[in-house]
Amino acid sequence: MKLSLALPRLLIGAMALTLNPIGQVHASSNKVMFDDFSYKTLADAQKNGWVPRTETGHPGIKNATWWSEGISFHPDQGNSQNTVMRLTSKTDGSAENTRHTQICHQRKYLEGTYAARVYFNDQPDFGPDGDGIVETFYTISPLEAPMDKNYSEMDFEYLANGGWGEKENVLFSTSWETFQLEPWTKVNAFDTYVKSLQGWNTLVLQVFDNEIKYYINGHLFSTHGKDVYPEVAMSVNFNLWFIPEQIVESTQMRQYHQEVDWVYFNAEQNLSHQAVLNEVIKLRANKVAQQDTVPHWQPKLDSYCGL
Repeated sequence: MKLSLALPRLLIGAMALTLNPIGQVHASSNKVMFDDFSYKTLADAQKNGWVPRTETGHPGIKNATWWSEGISFHPDQGNSQNTVMRLTSKTDGSAENTRHTQICHQRKYLEGTYAARVYFNDQPDFGPDGDGIVETFYTISPLEAPMDKNYSEMDFEYLANGGWGEKENVLFSTSWETFQLEPWTKVNAFDTYVKSLQGWNTLVLQVFDNEIKYYINGHLFSTHGKDVYPEVAMSVNFNLWFIPEQIVESTQMRQYHQEVDWVYFNAEQNLSHQAVLNEVIKLRANKVAQQDTVPHWQPKLDSYCGL
């Protein structure tokens, strides 16, 4: 059984109230976060707890810029009435001209059902193909020290051009106990789903009772146990970055993007793929574009958007 520091108590308060876009008040006693990404600007998203990364550092091409300009909002190409969040990253192979992109939501998540509908791209928007590109949905806590046992991270990572020992399109599920950067040492569990995922995909992560289950479009492809089970609160994240060991030999600029239709978290219910979709349908039918009744930890943890 893993040892961990005592976890701070969650704030317990009255029933939370949420305003939807047309001003109606919705009451919820459930600990739920939902975002439809119906924003016009990044500043609008930041008002609801989203934080863009600007801190230089791991992962990706060393000394590359993490830029907030890579986060934007657009009509869904398949449904002009729907808005999606787009993450855009680009490189010419140099650190100076590489732009990685990441956005994070408050560090207050632990056990629960996590889900997101994400658009993965296999090819660049322009420029030569072949770079190691990582398109993600994941949760993470700060690493307080190298090989710190009280660390939590759970990843969906789609490698459109392969990588990390895989030659084809591959989705990695990785659950972390801990790691250190120098020298590179890791303690984790991972599985792979080798298939092109070009287009829209629904990712579901169930984290209950010392078991982590990863689903892709309703298919359970990975289960991890208590040795890598999360122990401390995490932020919810999306990022798009380049694998430095897998950059094509070209100085021509190339650009990739991924999109996110919605993200959902429920701290109390272990929901199936279909149950998550049903909840999202109900929220949208009630014109709830954003809801967050997940309490902060006490004391409140700093917003975290970095490694």
